[in-house]
Amino acid sequence: MDWMRMIQLFIDPEIIQATKDTLVMLGLSTLFTIVIGLPLGIIVFLCSEGQLLSNKLMYTILSTVINIFRSIPFVILMIMLIEVTRFIVGTSIGVRGTIPPLVIAAAPFFARLVETSLREVDKGVIEAAQAMGASPNQIIWRVLLPESRPGLIAGITITVVTLVSYTAMSGIIGGGGLGDLAIRYGYQRFDTEVMLITVFIIIVLVQILQMLGDRLVLRFTRK
Repeated sequence: MDWMRMIQLFIDPEIIQATKDTLVMLGLSTLFTIVIGLPLGIIVFLCSEGQLLSNKLMYTILSTVINIFRSIPFVILMIMLIEVTRFIVGTSIGVRGTIPPLVIAAAPFFARLVETSLREVDKGVIEAAQAMGASPNQIIWRVLLPESRPGLIAGITITVVTLVSYTAMSGIIGGGGLGDLAIRYGYQRFDTEVMLITVFIIIVLVQILQMLGDRLVLRFTRK
């Protein structure tokens, strides 16, 4: 193993660009995952038995859809969605072509984490808000979300870390980023140094994200 080359690879333009591509994919997919997954998780929770908008049929439909998408391995899901992705963004490869399957895979996963976090809110607090005449919207924004904030942050952290692994897997279909680089050089060309550097960068990225998430959870957890 050439250690000098490995050190030089840290400033290699292709690796720097792959890292930037991974961060772009991660940032955009996280944003859209939260935008879709948070309302979906709230609706599923509110429609569950004994909650504000209890609706067994709606809960069953939404819960089934979430479970279906969570059950499909991401690699298979990417392949299944190639035509859908091409229709949405005009391509099924590269950074742009990776974001739709990332969001479709992660949003149901995050929605379930949101539902779980909301279930941990003390039901007595919700009932007290109802007794004071609070509307469903007021209960969502002033009770449920503030009370479940640590759990929601932890859920976002778990989702982001999961998305890092998904971005790496997207390299299988030419998704770009560090995963694509690792597959092209590490697997197809047997370039061990490049593969190790990409793995190292991914590990560092996950550690940073996890530490930030843990700090935010501690900050917002009520003593």
